[in-house]
Amino acid sequence: MVDSETGRRRKYCKRSCRQRAYEQRTLVEGTSIPPDALILSVDEAGALGDRLFELRCAAQDLQTALAENADPETLRAMTDDLVRLAEESERLR
Repeated sequence: MVDSETGRRRKYCKRSCRQRAYEQRTLVEGTSIPPDALILSVDEAGALGDRLFELRCAAQDLQTALAENADPETLRAMTDDLVRLAEESERLR
C-alpha cells in the first residue's frame, strides 16, 4: 500500500500491526535483546520446528518419488502438499 499523502510505502499493513511493533520495541528497551529480535514462546518455537520438520519430510518424499519415477498425478499431489506445508511454515502463530 502507498500512503496517499507522501507516496511512501506503508511499513505496517494496519494499525494493529503498528501497535504490536511498538509494544515489541518498548518491551526490549533497556535490555540486551536486539530491537529487531523475534521473541517466541517455547510452544511457538516448538510448533515452528514441527512445521519445518513436516516441510523437510515432504520435500524428501517428493525427491524420492521423483527418483522412483512416480506417476504425474502422485507428483502433483505431493507438490500440492509441499506448497501447503511451505505456506504454513512461513506463518508465525
